[in-house]
Amino acid sequence: MRVANRRAENSKWRQTRLQASKHAGQSWRAQGKSAGQAVLVAAAFLVSACSQQPETAPTFHADDNPERLSDWGMIAATDGALKLSDGVTPYDLATPLFSDYALKLRTVWTPDGKPAIYNADEAFDFPVGTVITKTFYYPTPENAWTGDVQQGQERGIHDRRMALDHLRLIETRVLVRREAGWDALPYVWNEDQSDAVLKRTGAVIPMTLTRDNGEMEPFAYLVPNANQCAGCHATNATTKAIQPIGPKARHLNKPSSFMEGFNQLDHWLAKGLLTFSSENSPLLRDARPLHPEEAPAGPAESRPGDAVSKDEGRAPQDEENFQFPRNADWSDETAPLAARARAYLDANCSHCHNPNGPADTSGLDLEPGASGPAMGHCKAPIAAGRGTGGRPYDIVPGRPDLSITVFRMETTDPGAMMPELGRAVTHEEGVKLVREWIAAMEGVCS
Repeated sequence: MRVANRRAENSKWRQTRLQASKHAGQSWRAQGKSAGQAVLVAAAFLVSACSQQPETAPTFHADDNPERLSDWGMIAATDGALKLSDGVTPYDLATPLFSDYALKLRTVWTPDGKPAIYNADEAFDFPVGTVITKTFYYPTPENAWTGDVQQGQERGIHDRRMALDHLRLIETRVLVRREAGWDALPYVWNEDQSDAVLKRTGAVIPMTLTRDNGEMEPFAYLVPNANQCAGCHATNATTKAIQPIGPKARHLNKPSSFMEGFNQLDHWLAKGLLTFSSENSPLLRDARPLHPEEAPAGPAESRPGDAVSKDEGRAPQDEENFQFPRNADWSDETAPLAARARAYLDANCSHCHNPNGPADTSGLDLEPGASGPAMGHCKAPIAAGRGTGGRPYDIVPGRPDLSITVFRMETTDPGAMMPELGRAVTHEEGVKLVREWIAAMEGVCS
């Protein structure tokens, strides 16, 4: 019933997106816009890029929801760059969620530098007042916005600034921890890219994606509404409590992209953004904030840990035996194939497909610790409807073309694709990975 209600709630958004897709590939040039208008747009871009936005210190809004993203004071578009405020920490994930090839800048801020409490399996327990942001953006062939976007690599942060040339900011999603729990708010960047505006009803933005192979694909980018944001982040269907999804130990256990020489979790520990609970005091005896020049020499590595299994949530009792859980980088071809595929399915699917999640009635568990039929191995569908693609099992060993999982990843039919929200195009590289993983499996389904 929960799955049916969720699909019904999303049906009007699917229809809107399908209508927008018909026009998604039309650039301003194709619509007959004049060269003069293009010049004006380019001039507007330059003016906005050079403008100086008033800077707001990071601010926790305990009750109100500001209409402008800048009022939170976490990030600001100024002088041709996206600037992170002091005290705001950027982070990334070993294997991120796929979102129509959008790139992402993630940040976290806690009031008065209060730390989050470590949890081996779930999202860390962040203090009241925490603000997490995720900004979605695309590389563009021109600075003037035409609706054309490209695949690309996430842009680095230098002096707390990310340059915005040949980039288009699309949306920023805010998660804020209040006394009653987490709230999720979607902000859409305005035309001149000077700020983002709260859009509780979401948005559909026509675009044309140029893939790395040069293929052009019109699609409709979906900014989820506030209810859809909450739906994805309510990872427990019983409590329906909103939780962060990305800030978990297994996702953060990687070399830091923002502090050279640090593992990302070690960096959080060193700067006081993360701590352990009191029963883990042996781990805290050497913990203290570090200055950047105290970073260990040599390349940072992922801390030891099993790339595909949990540590069953038991708190470590001493440093010698302590290991952070770790997911593989799905794109790292030197890592085991199974670890990469399981990390990809965890990041993209397990927030719904877990024993307590919104898709618990499907019986499919894509968390790292699942195995056998629970993870889809020779598992017949329970309530997938046309989402089976006429295939018998979620995973058929050695036969990706007979596996429902592959079909649902490949299709862009809104009534059959997975995830249900957050994508309109096929992640070809992700599909290829899961295909190879299933093809390498041994055994038969009886």
